[in-house]
Amino acid sequence: MPKAKGKGRRHKYSYNLNRKRLYRSARRRAAPRIACSHIRHAWDRSKSVAQNLAEMGLSGDPNKALPIPRKLRGLEAESNEQQQGKKIVLKPYVVNEMEYEASLPEKKSNTLSRDLIDYVRYMIQNHGENYKEMARDEKNYYQDTPKQIKRKINVYKNFYPEEYKDFIASLKTEKMDVQ
Repeated sequence: MPKAKGKGRRHKYSYNLNRKRLYRSARRRAAPRIACSHIRHAWDRSKSVAQNLAEMGLSGDPNKALPIPRKLRGLEAESNEQQQGKKIVLKPYVVNEMEYEASLPEKKSNTLSRDLIDYVRYMIQNHGENYKEMARDEKNYYQDTPKQIKRKINVYKNFYPEEYKDFIASLKTEKMDVQ
């Protein structure tokens, strides 16, 4: 096959193009992305990042916020560092709001797919606790082993304990009705 045209040619370097200026202007245009809404609302665009964080009582560099002294040179050095570290916090509400938000209990957002729930319920309904029989079932499309099926059932039990108890109770009433 023939070569593509222009590939073997040497590329010229443009000495007149100022690449530093292009890179700087692109970086200057990008505004800092702030994830926390509390910080975003208290942010002052006319000040630097360090000044903004200092006003809120936060630190940009954790190593400077809590320095680890290499050698303790007596109590005097320690007291001087503590006095220098104290800064005036103009916006303490930011830290308070963040602490309050962090103390709230976390919601469980994990859920199982509807297909997996239906699969587990079908297996329990038809086979009870016999995992080997479940593995041989025709609805076992993914050819799960007995241990894999047992794990899936345990996951269902852990995610939806009340629903599982109700399901088992309904199965027991069905068996009594049949007898």
